Amino acid sequence: MGGSADPPEGTPEGGPGGGEEEYRSVVFDESFIRAARLQEFSAQERMADHAPAVRRRAPVRRGLSRQALVLVLLIAVAFVTAIYMGVRHPYQGPAESGPPAEPLRMTVIPLAPEGEVPGASDTDHLYASSPAAQFRIGAEGIPLPAARRTAHFSDGQVTNALSIAKDYIVRSSLYPEVLTGDQIRPVRVLLDPDQLDQFDQSFAHPAADGRHAPTGWLVRFDSSQAQLADRSIRVQGTLQAAETDASTLEVTADHTFVYALRAVAAGTGEKAEAAVKAAEASLFTVRRELHFRFDREDLRLHQTQLMVSYVQAGPLSCAEDSTNRLHPLLAGQTAKEGGPAGTDPYATGGATALCGSLATGSQPKV
Repeated sequence: MGGSADPPEGTPEGGPGGGEEEYRSVVFDESFIRAARLQEFSAQERMADHAPAVRRRAPVRRGLSRQALVLVLLIAVAFVTAIYMGVRHPYQGPAESGPPAEPLRMTVIPLAPEGEVPGASDTDHLYASSPAAQFRIGAEGIPLPAARRTAHFSDGQVTNALSIAKDYIVRSSLYPEVLTGDQIRPVRVLLDPDQLDQFDQSFAHPAADGRHAPTGWLVRFDSSQAQLADRSIRVQGTLQAAETDASTLEVTADHTFVYALRAVAAGTGEKAEAAVKAAEASLFTVRRELHFRFDREDLRLHQTQLMVSYVQAGPLSCAEDSTNRLHPLLAGQTAKEGGPAGTDPYATGGATALCGSLATGSQPKV
C-alpha cells in the first residue's frame, strides 16, 4: 500500500513517461552543439545587460579536407610531369601514320660465270682467296652508323630506324632457315601491314613482273641443289638514314653477302653424307641494295616499308628462273648461257642488264 504506482488510467498524455519516449531518438552531441549558429547567453549575462537571449556565433572556419589536398597534389604532379616530358623529349609527338605504303619495286639480276666455277674443300681458303677476304662475319658486317637527329626526328628515332633495317637485312640474308628452308615468317613480321598482301602474293604466285619475286624480298636457295658449307657468311656494306619530310625517315642499305655452298647429295645414309663432305665448296655472292621507309607508327611497332630491292647474284645461269629461288652454279659447273659484258657485284656501280656475266675477278683464285 505504501509503494508508488501508476494511475489506474495509465500515464497522462504528454507526461514524463510518454514524452521521454518521443524525444529519446534525438541526441545533441558535442559536434552538433559546436556547429550551432545561435548560442544562448548565460543567466548572469542576461542580468548584467538587457541583451537578447541568444547571440549569433561566427561560422567555424575549416581547412581543406584530406581528399582535397590529395587531389591538388596529384594535379600538381601530373602538371610537372607533363612539362618535364615535353622538355626531355621535344621530338616525341603523337604516333603519325604517313600515306599507305607503296608496293615494293624489285629487280633481280643473275650473273653468269665466264667459265667453270672454282671450288675447294676448305671454305676458309676460298674466302681468303676472294675479294671477301677482309669481310666480317654475319651481323658484324652490318654495323650501325652514328645516328644524328634530323629536323623532325630525334637521335633515338633515327637509331631505331637503322636498327629495324638491320634486323630485316639479317633475317632475310643470314638466317639459315630462310636461306635454305621455307621459313618466311621471320621476315614477314617486320613489314608494314600495307605490304603484307604483296608479300603473300609473291610467295603464293611468284612472277617475274618486278613486284612478286620472292628473291626480291629475301635470299633463298634451291635446297634440293645447294646447302650451306659454312654458316660463317661474309658481309660488308653500309647503312645511311635521312629525313624525307616531317613524318618520314628513309634508310638506304647496300651490302654484299658471300656464301660458301656445297652440292646436296642424292639419297640418304652414310654414303650420301660422305659424298657431301667430299664435295668441293664454292662461293656464291649476293649484292643487295634495299631502300626502307619509316613513319612514326612503323618506328613504334618495329616494322618497315621496303620500297626498293635491287639484287645481283651469281654464279647463276641466265637460263634458270631466279624469281622464286636462286639456283647457284656450284664447284665445277658452267653456265648454259652467257650474258652481256661482265658485271662485278663487288663494284659500287649498279648494273642495268636483266642478266649479266660474273666478272672473273670476283671469283676466288684457287
